[in-house]
Amino acid sequence: MICYLQRKYINIDKYDACIQNAVNSRIYALSYYLDIVADNWDALILDDYKAVMPLPWRSKYFIKYIYPPCWTQQLGVFSIHNFDSTLVDIFIKAIPKKFLKTTIQLNSKCNSELFSLKNNFILNLDRPYENLHKNYRKDRKDRLKKFIKFEFQIEQNIPIKNIITLFKENYKEELNINLTDYLKLEKLTSEKKLNPITLGVYNDNQDLISGSLFFKDEKRIYYVFSANNQQGNKVQGNTAILDSMIQSYANTNYILDFEGSMHPGIASFFKSFGSELETYYLYARKF
Repeated sequence: MICYLQRKYINIDKYDACIQNAVNSRIYALSYYLDIVADNWDALILDDYKAVMPLPWRSKYFIKYIYPPCWTQQLGVFSIHNFDSTLVDIFIKAIPKKFLKTTIQLNSKCNSELFSLKNNFILNLDRPYENLHKNYRKDRKDRLKKFIKFEFQIEQNIPIKNIITLFKENYKEELNINLTDYLKLEKLTSEKKLNPITLGVYNDNQDLISGSLFFKDEKRIYYVFSANNQQGNKVQGNTAILDSMIQSYANTNYILDFEGSMHPGIASFFKSFGSELETYYLYARKF
C-alpha cells in the first residue's frame, strides 16, 4: 500500500535508509539534501519504507505544484528491491490531486511510457587509471597534455563562494540561477554528510580560473557545479580537474556521474572521457 506523508510525519531514519540502500540510490533524494534545496517536500511511501518517492513542492497564487529543485538532477521512485515500470506507474498515479501541476525528473531506473528521455553520462571507475585514460578521446588526451605544459597545479578545498563568483562572472547570462539557489548550493557544500569536494586551478596571480564541486555518496561521485573563465578554458582547467578525480578514484567501485547533458557541446565534452550514456526521465503533467 502506498501512502502520502507530509515531511513532518515521515520517519526520516527509515526514509534515508531506503534511499541509501536502494538499488537506484541518488544523493539528491536524501532528507538532508531535500531539506536544503526544496521549498517544501513530502513523500509517497510503500509499505514500511520498502520504496519511496519524494515530492518537492511549492505554491504560487495558492496553487500547489511539484517541481524539480535546482541541484537535483534525478529523483523519482527509489526501492530497496528491483522494480519495473509497473511500480513507477503506480507511484505516479498515487500523487495527490491537490498538486495541480507536476514536473519530476526521475532516475534511470524509472522507465515508463509516460516519460520523455533525458541524457546523462557516467563513467565506471572500476579499472586502473591507465585503462580509463586509454578510453579518453584523442582530443581530450591532447587537451590534458596542454594543461600539463602550462605547469598549473590543481588545488583542493576551494571556497565554494569563489567558484560561484567565477561562474557568475562568466556564465550568468547563459543560465538562469537565482540568488536563493546559489545560497542553497553554499549550504549544501557545508553539509559534511554530502562529502563535498572542491577543486580548482589558480593562475600566477592567484586568481581562480577553473573550479568544480563534487558530492560523494557510497556509490557515486556527482559533478555538481563548475566554472571557467577565458584563461581557464584556454589552459583546459576543467579537463584537468575531471582527470584528477578520475585518477584519485580509479580502481574503485565508484561511478563518476557527470550530471548531463542534453546540450550537444557539453555532452561531447563528457563523452570524451570515455563515459557512457545513462538515460533518465522527465514526467510533466499540467493542469
